[in-house]
Amino acid sequence: MLALINTNRMSPPIAPIGLDYIASSARKAGIDIELLDLGLTENTEGLIKEFFSKNDPELVGITFRNADDCFWPSADWFVPKLKQTIDEIRTLTKSPIVLGGIGFSIFARPILEYAGADFGICGDGEIALIELIRQLRGSKEFKRVPGLLWRDENKIHENPPSWPEPLSLGTERNFVDNPAYFKRGGQCGIETKRGCNRNCIYCADPLAKGTKLRLRNPYEVVDEIQSLLNQGVNVLHICDSEFNLSYNHAMDICIEINNRSLGEKVSWYTYMSPAPFNSVLAQEMAKAGCIGVDFTGDSANESMLRTYNQHHKKENIATSVKLCKENGMAVMVDLLLGGPGETPETVKETIEFAKTIDADCIGATLGMRIYPRTFMEKYVTEQLYRGNHNSIRRKYTGPLNLLMPTFYISEQLGEKPAELVKDLINGDKRFFEPSGEDATDYNYNDNTSLIKAIENGARGAFWHILNQLNKNL
Repeated sequence: MLALINTNRMSPPIAPIGLDYIASSARKAGIDIELLDLGLTENTEGLIKEFFSKNDPELVGITFRNADDCFWPSADWFVPKLKQTIDEIRTLTKSPIVLGGIGFSIFARPILEYAGADFGICGDGEIALIELIRQLRGSKEFKRVPGLLWRDENKIHENPPSWPEPLSLGTERNFVDNPAYFKRGGQCGIETKRGCNRNCIYCADPLAKGTKLRLRNPYEVVDEIQSLLNQGVNVLHICDSEFNLSYNHAMDICIEINNRSLGEKVSWYTYMSPAPFNSVLAQEMAKAGCIGVDFTGDSANESMLRTYNQHHKKENIATSVKLCKENGMAVMVDLLLGGPGETPETVKETIEFAKTIDADCIGATLGMRIYPRTFMEKYVTEQLYRGNHNSIRRKYTGPLNLLMPTFYISEQLGEKPAELVKDLINGDKRFFEPSGEDATDYNYNDNTSLIKAIENGARGAFWHILNQLNKNL
């Protein structure tokens, strides 16, 4: 028997869709599975003890979604809690433990070393986990398991990441208690693809999902939407890095939703790039039930967009917002302030531009989380070599350790960059302002206002719920 454990305890809770996909794959392979979901309980220790008193799995699979909250003011680091959970499980079973999930895949080797698990899977788990069980039951040829990290004589071995093509996932979505997550989290996720073929200097998605777009069959995706609708889950969030990459695939998804007349039954949100996007796709998305889009805007300064290696221009942002509003879709534009070369002048240009577009809300994120194997790691390493420490923000001492929350904010923004940004925003309520170093405003993690709104019946993307709360202030 395979035990699958969800360790993500962020609140509002987010359903572990990866476990739904893995469970579907394992069932088809004839593997018995049991779920231990720590995301819907306060008594995690008691639930863990109860589970292992009743179950003796041959393998324990733990999904790890977030290494931290990616939010500089709080810098909440979740890896020690993962280790604590593993240590607790070790006292209750001798079964081997394998780690997986997005958070793990980004930091696979250091997390495996820190947390003390036996195995890890970097990348997709649906095929890899089944092969691991086969090898544990047989000849233990671990080199045959895609994406596997394993220990042998105190040494960690590592296979290439598991990014299988073509991508096909289960559509049943009946392993995780999605209705409970919908009630407490206000939405449930779905993937139409994995991977990203962009190379933004800061992004970790290619590390976990691959650098190629791996597209799911639209029929399969809409079968999954129908499965969730059958469970009473009618507000979804598409978890793709960018829904409109590729443009044709996004169109095909919407067309299939509309062919089945599901656009009036489901509401959904998505992340998107400002380009490629046009009126045809906007109309098809709105007809298919899309009610909100979160655009990766980053900046309105041409130099900063080039620095971030973005493909769009500020005019694309304005046009995309306009198209959404014309088709009845709410809009969030995410800005990323403080990257290499950012100055008070470039920040001002971006914020003043953002004020002129008709976005419902604008995220003014200050600080760039530095991930390993990205351009930013190389850039920061070079800056430190030159003796420039002033742009590095962290809440730990000693050598630089990117497993722990580590951020970059351009030193040219001065000693109090959050105050600079707030002054430029000047009270515009559409903006989610950056917080000071000790505040947690507009962080989704443990946001009391957000949690209460969902308890009172609010449904949708977290940014949209918070935007509606702001309008009522």
